[in-house]
Amino acid sequence: MTIKSSPHVIGGFALGALLLSACSQDQTDTTTEMMDMATSEAPVEEMMAKDDMAKDDPFLWLEEVEGEQALAWVRGQNERSLQELESDPRYQALYEDAKAILNSEDRIASASLRGGYAYNFWQDDNNKRGLWRRMPIADYVAGKKDWDILLDIDKLAEREDENWVYKGSSCLEPDYTKCMITVSRGGSDASVRREFDITTKSFVEDGYKLDEAKAGTAWVNDDLLLVGYPVGENEVTDSGYPRVIRAWPRGSNFANQKPVYEGEKTDVGIWPFAGQTQDKTYAGIIRSVTFYDSEYYLLDPDSMAVRKIPLPPKAEISGFAHGVMIISLQQNWQHGDKSYKTGSIIAYNPDNNSSELVFEPAERQAVNGVATSEEAIYINLLDNIVGKVLRYSKQDGNWQGKKIDLPDAGVVSVSSVDGKTGDALLYFENPTTPETLYFLKGDSDAPKALQSTPAFFDTTGMVTKQYSATSKDGTEIPYFVTAKQSVLDAGPAPTIQYGYGGFQISILPNYSGITGKLWLERGGVYVIANIRGGGEFGPEWHQAALKQNRQLAYDDFFAVSEDLIARGITTPEQLGIVGRSNGGLLMGVSLVQRPDLYKAITIGVPLLDMLRYDKLLAGASWVGEYGDPDLPEDRPHLEALSPYQNLKADVDYPRPFFYTSTKDDRVHPGHARKMAAKMEQFGKDFLYYENIEGGHAGSANQDQYAHIMALQYVYFARSLMD
Repeated sequence: MTIKSSPHVIGGFALGALLLSACSQDQTDTTTEMMDMATSEAPVEEMMAKDDMAKDDPFLWLEEVEGEQALAWVRGQNERSLQELESDPRYQALYEDAKAILNSEDRIASASLRGGYAYNFWQDDNNKRGLWRRMPIADYVAGKKDWDILLDIDKLAEREDENWVYKGSSCLEPDYTKCMITVSRGGSDASVRREFDITTKSFVEDGYKLDEAKAGTAWVNDDLLLVGYPVGENEVTDSGYPRVIRAWPRGSNFANQKPVYEGEKTDVGIWPFAGQTQDKTYAGIIRSVTFYDSEYYLLDPDSMAVRKIPLPPKAEISGFAHGVMIISLQQNWQHGDKSYKTGSIIAYNPDNNSSELVFEPAERQAVNGVATSEEAIYINLLDNIVGKVLRYSKQDGNWQGKKIDLPDAGVVSVSSVDGKTGDALLYFENPTTPETLYFLKGDSDAPKALQSTPAFFDTTGMVTKQYSATSKDGTEIPYFVTAKQSVLDAGPAPTIQYGYGGFQISILPNYSGITGKLWLERGGVYVIANIRGGGEFGPEWHQAALKQNRQLAYDDFFAVSEDLIARGITTPEQLGIVGRSNGGLLMGVSLVQRPDLYKAITIGVPLLDMLRYDKLLAGASWVGEYGDPDLPEDRPHLEALSPYQNLKADVDYPRPFFYTSTKDDRVHPGHARKMAAKMEQFGKDFLYYENIEGGHAGSANQDQYAHIMALQYVYFARSLMD
């Protein structure tokens, strides 16, 4: 079982339970797609009737996702903006460079290890929707290329006349021959799930199937599936996620099955999970009461009895090893006579309610991910934002850890662990060193380098430096600068600063072929800011910027910008910033609070109306991060930071570039639409592009992603270099 990146990461927003329901799941990218149900197509009159705030919103009509008037506005903005950006003489070369990188046959074919096979999802110029394929692990390690194609998504879409986008697979342990395949229309989170038999390479006739919804499934055994799927509107939470869990015996009518567990309407969502360790199967339910507070229940598959596990609210089941649960703590926990600190990894036995410490991070350390096998725990550790991998196993009754021998001074990650053997795939990279994939045998301490990403850009003379800025309250905020040394020596230069600052997601100095080729190689500077709200220094770094303290994250970001200027790296006329999703909110706040500090701002798939965000799609699930606009204690700080409400007619703003997706059913496209429309009303200049498909990722295939990247870097070149 593999947990990627931060324990909660879901494409920019998070929910730990999904990582459990996605056991043995391979993904289209490094994020796990969230399961959701709302699409908010209600007419304006209905929205106004439900929300008094909406009555004063002149652009509420733009919240009708597929509304004729709204789409006419979108098409007009797309035509205007694309005409300008695509006509730039640099655009085509940037697009072709990005497309070549994304479709390169020399990319690493990342894999999920299970049942003796390496599974991979691959997209290229000839397979735009992608191929789901596998080969024996021994062949994968040997570098062979003869993949066995299990499912061709392009052919499936053509055969069924559907705009299918692959979302992942969840397969039954330990044989992994029965899988639930998830596909969505156009890339939305709401997805269709169908049972697939790997031995026949076909969908199972009369097998398990769930129509389009935001749902969750977990295999208990060959003939029993745990399912979170709404039967009627009453079974959806206010956040749009499943509220009810059913056990679904094979061959029965799903709708006729009685719930085994029901949550509350106000919960974020209810999710099933299952996992195996040492011939023991755990099956259960996670009730996400808030975004960060959960309750955990075990299910007896024979009696269907459910019992609560006495874990603290801020804890996550990160896997199973040595017959017990592996728990990541997000708060201090007093369990009997034992005290555990926030950020620790604990081995917990629910049969006798006993616990043991596996690992406790030191100051400036943070657990950035956990993966398990039957006999081992892999911990992806950040040590002052430098990556390390530790492997723990039980020896002589005690948990013993050892650092895996990987290069230093970079980003290290655990990509996949075979749940049976403990064999692992690991990555190392930094901004000027392409990714290298390593294979580590479960019984070995010496990782073997398998393949490296090609050098997609010329790094000659290029450096990465770590600096620190002092935020408004005196906190030191680290950040990384990458550029050619000659560019830095020459004085202020065109600079792009990236930030996120939320949901305990760590922003790390990775290698990016696109950023390198489209920006750094052309003389630009690229900066990542490790602001509070992220997970770079553990749960406390994240919790420092929650709700009423949200402004701290924005102050941190501004402090990094000011430090860049003070060091002579850039100037306000040469400084651009970029962020998406929660980072898009950061960009919107930067636009309205510090228009003097930036020349260009890319605002991607953003939240911007923070007084209505909880009424739109999955927004209600994020009140644990931002606060509830309807509560008197939360309303003032949301009013103070909400970009949409704080945009002023008499202020000069930098010219932003908004992009979003019509098919984004996680963060409503109405946020970007309304903010742009308000700027238009005030006579402010902006650019706007809305992709018709792609979901929260903003794109459904490599070509679409290349298009967005080319538009973004043309925009920055025009704004900062011309």
